[in-house]
Amino acid sequence: MTTSALASLSSDLASIVDGLAPSVVQVHGRRRPCSGVAFDTGAVLTTVRALGREDGLRVRRHDGETADGELIGWDPATGLAVVRTGLSLTPATPSEAEPRVGHIAVAIARSWSNAVTASAGIISVIGGPLPTGRHRSIARVLRTSAPMHEGFAGGAFADTSGRIIGITTASAIRGLQVVIPASIAWTAASEVLKHGRPKRGYLGIAGQPVTIAGRQHDAAGAAQGVLIVGLTPDGPADRAGLVIGDVLVAFDGSPLASTDDLVHLAGGDRIGRAVPVRVVRGTEVKEIAITIAERSA
Repeated sequence: MTTSALASLSSDLASIVDGLAPSVVQVHGRRRPCSGVAFDTGAVLTTVRALGREDGLRVRRHDGETADGELIGWDPATGLAVVRTGLSLTPATPSEAEPRVGHIAVAIARSWSNAVTASAGIISVIGGPLPTGRHRSIARVLRTSAPMHEGFAGGAFADTSGRIIGITTASAIRGLQVVIPASIAWTAASEVLKHGRPKRGYLGIAGQPVTIAGRQHDAAGAAQGVLIVGLTPDGPADRAGLVIGDVLVAFDGSPLASTDDLVHLAGGDRIGRAVPVRVVRGTEVKEIAITIAERSA
């Protein structure tokens, strides 16, 4: 890479940090502060583990103005928490682009002094589900080479367009930092704001994205889907008659290309509903109705 190209990349990364800095705040819970991302004009998305307690919370904006914070609720599966504040905040915008392994990304947080701090790296692994407790897991996580310290917990993880692709946790697996994808984080935050906790649809499926080719592609009329690699006995999908090896290509009329799509579409608003799912089994296409259950907290 030439000197001019490096200078251009350096300038672009600095501009991303400058653009997102007003949306990244400092949250005081336990003695050591953590970071948070403005979810809307008066709510902050952060990690409950970094908060350390429910009362006595304070939120500090990029310009130094500080106000009390109230814990609205948190998601036991992801460990994400929503804190309400009287401060007027600049909401961050989640990216609609699909993260890919190898993409450059920037982690943005607040230091103990409230100065903006940043770290850059690549998306090294995209995987999941990641177990987080008994009957709890995060459907998908990003792992990055960007180094982070504890203050990055609850910070922003942005792509090169300056949009949020995840919330940083400052936790690591085999030396790679763990990031919760924005699609999962924003869904969890929306549910917490509505209900005090996420209301999540439950299918009883373990799946992975798959490319559909050959006769299956011709039968399905789709190039991508979610392959079922595991079923919970007597879960909604099992009761509906799905089997391991089935490929889900559409959910309630919407195409499926990833497990994130499935998590998003099986949201709290569909709990109790019989939802039609399009399934490829061998070279046969089936329409099967699954009654969505509520995932236990």
